[in-house]
Amino acid sequence: MSIVQRALGAALPLIPKSVTKRVATRYVAGEGLAEALARAEELQRSSLRLTMALLGEEVAERERAMAAVEEYLAVLAAIAERGIDSGISIKLTLIGLDIDEGFCRENLHRLLEAAEPASTLVRIDMEDHTYTDRTLDFFREVQPRYKNVGTVLQAYLRRTLDDIQSLPADANLRLCKGIYIEPSKVAFQSYDRVRSKFLEALEAMLVRGQSVGIATHDEFLVDGALALIEKRGVSNEQYEFQTLLGVTEDLRDRIRDSGHAVRVYLPYGKDWYLYSMRRLRENPKIAVYVAKAMFGR
Repeated sequence: MSIVQRALGAALPLIPKSVTKRVATRYVAGEGLAEALARAEELQRSSLRLTMALLGEEVAERERAMAAVEEYLAVLAAIAERGIDSGISIKLTLIGLDIDEGFCRENLHRLLEAAEPASTLVRIDMEDHTYTDRTLDFFREVQPRYKNVGTVLQAYLRRTLDDIQSLPADANLRLCKGIYIEPSKVAFQSYDRVRSKFLEALEAMLVRGQSVGIATHDEFLVDGALALIEKRGVSNEQYEFQTLLGVTEDLRDRIRDSGHAVRVYLPYGKDWYLYSMRRLRENPKIAVYVAKAMFGR
């Protein structure tokens, strides 16, 4: 990333929200369900699997949590009706974890029940390390009853290898590097160390027989994952690669064209701003995109 791109990344909060929104269309499928479904159908025509996600987290009002649940029920009904190959991803704090665990549990069961007839995967997303125990506890609680549920582990957390061993051998897991800013006592900070831990965690999952969503845009890790898959003789039913909407699409397409399943995370909703800022800070091409949005194409 160039000095100019780094400087622009640091200055993103100063850029008008209207400009950010124009850039955000790369990373967010719209504010409403209709826009998201249209984007989903477009991607499915390119032989890509999908995970739809309503943006939002750390909700403190029951009404907002219930509204999120109703929106997800609408997503589940729509993808079943339209034959879209998509799961859903939810953050427990969006459906009430910070309000009341019992309330959150009821909401989670409601979504799992609605998703079960079509075997739609409900991915319980991971949040920062203060939620890790509760998130995994919820997953362990529902996983024996619902086979259409999965969760997420973050390679940079020091606890992740232990978590892999503590979860069922038939668990459906998504492995990512980790996005939250965490203290060194709970997360590895070195770029190379996180890469190493990602591959170590992936191999542990593959050895245990767990289903794995390999979520990375790092070509080094993609190559490392492919080498592990070949080394272990892993069935293509045990894994898939996962990418974010609008990020490293050329790499995504190369993986797909090589015969590996690829799933795209498709976020949408009115809470697009914070999500987009994270994506823009991570993407080394932000200078190009922001400049186009500010000065025209």
